[in-house]
Amino acid sequence: MFELHASKVANLKNDVLSGLTVALALVPEAVAFAFVAGVEPLVGLYAAFMVGLITSIFGGRPGMISGATGAMAVVMVSLVAIHGVEYLFATVVLTGLLQILAGLFKLGKFIRLVPHPVMLGFVNGLAIVIFLAQLGQFKVTNSAGELEWMQGQALYTMAGLIILTMAIIHLLPKLTKAVPSSLVAIVVVTVLVQSLGLEARTVVDFVRDMTNDPAASIAGGLPQFSIPNVPFNLETLTIILPFALVLAAIGLIESLLTLTLIDELTGTRGRGNKECIAQGVANTVTGFFGGMGGCAMIGQSMINVNSGGRGRASGITAAVALLGFILFASSLIEIIPLAALVGVMFIVVIGTFEWSSFRILGKVPKADAFVIVLVSGVTVATDLAVAVVVGVIVSALVFAWEHAKHILVTRTTNEKGSTVYEVNGPIFFGSVSNFLEQFKPDEDSDDVIVEFKNARVADHSAIEAIDTLAERYLSRGKTMHLMHLNQECKDLLEKADKLVELNLIEDPDYHIATDKLA
Repeated sequence: MFELHASKVANLKNDVLSGLTVALALVPEAVAFAFVAGVEPLVGLYAAFMVGLITSIFGGRPGMISGATGAMAVVMVSLVAIHGVEYLFATVVLTGLLQILAGLFKLGKFIRLVPHPVMLGFVNGLAIVIFLAQLGQFKVTNSAGELEWMQGQALYTMAGLIILTMAIIHLLPKLTKAVPSSLVAIVVVTVLVQSLGLEARTVVDFVRDMTNDPAASIAGGLPQFSIPNVPFNLETLTIILPFALVLAAIGLIESLLTLTLIDELTGTRGRGNKECIAQGVANTVTGFFGGMGGCAMIGQSMINVNSGGRGRASGITAAVALLGFILFASSLIEIIPLAALVGVMFIVVIGTFEWSSFRILGKVPKADAFVIVLVSGVTVATDLAVAVVVGVIVSALVFAWEHAKHILVTRTTNEKGSTVYEVNGPIFFGSVSNFLEQFKPDEDSDDVIVEFKNARVADHSAIEAIDTLAERYLSRGKTMHLMHLNQECKDLLEKADKLVELNLIEDPDYHIATDKLA
């Protein structure tokens, strides 16, 4: 799906250099997401540091980068606006605890059930979201204190530096792979801007525009431990629990889908349940240290993988370097041109988008093509979690509809004059109507045999359908024999249980999806 420049084997040098590259790209992202959530820039930066560090050490997917994300930030904004930042910290703690429970109950494995069309829609939609997010860097503050689109020389300079950055990233690997091309591009463009005195927007300009504070900076101290200053009562729980549930779901879905994507890129397999627990621990700790929480970041993860980052050292380096920027090197980071970071993210967009999906749209089933487009659109319009849930539901409904057509009942008459129905295919909620329509009680003989040897009763809807069928024949005074149903079916049947002829040798043994026997 993607074209990588580095090998699939972890290398300490590559991990450290790619981690530094990721750290540089994390700064504006963390600040932007903090702004979206309505909190101070350091709240986003601390989250990027703590979530990134803990998940890199304890997570189930080495090489994956986590931090403050936009998908979670958009959920936080109303909570912060109504109740304040302390309630956000309490919510983040509860979010982490819920994610830990998800990992302990091994719910991470269910991400493997996400259909491939949903995955394609996910990466395409997220690529579009990343691209649209970068367009915000083309806005500047005017004299009235409002953001407006760049024009004239400023726009030309920005565009030229972005093209230069992308050219370096694309061409340098053809000459050498000793250092990540993204890191070289950022350094070269920064040195060029400073040495030529070009008028170009920098990281500090972005921070000041976001905060509307001409003295704003990313400089700060170490995050301090603090228990969220909220009342510990039922009222607080009723406020934060709904937000925590949504944040936990969004965080796990985005993290596990990104994990699956990195698995495909690196040819390895991460551990989903371990990642759930690590994400939970990271958010719990972050909430106690004044961070806004977070989850896996596909953009930064792609930068890391494309820069050669494979091991845990890459994520650890990114987190530690980010803290170093905050504590000691804020003045150096603040002079980095935004154009360099935008150029890096544009390369990520190109690498993330599944361009072959245009080619396969006309070749795959129409339902799959619809799901790809639907998930992409919903990801852009709402958020990732909603898009994935919608995609899985639509895929499941399509699956049920298609398999509902696969139930076939053949009608014959045996040598004794009995009407014999042989059922082929799965009987479940989607196929019961088609199943019942294929019987003709009024036209059948007084003795009817229904053979289930080549069928499977899948759920309780199927049991109800068999009972309904039995009632139709009994009401007409006809005898019906149900052959080759398993014992579990007999236990669940109410009207037709005496019509089942069990054969301990030939009858199948399987379980029905129902809670009635629980």
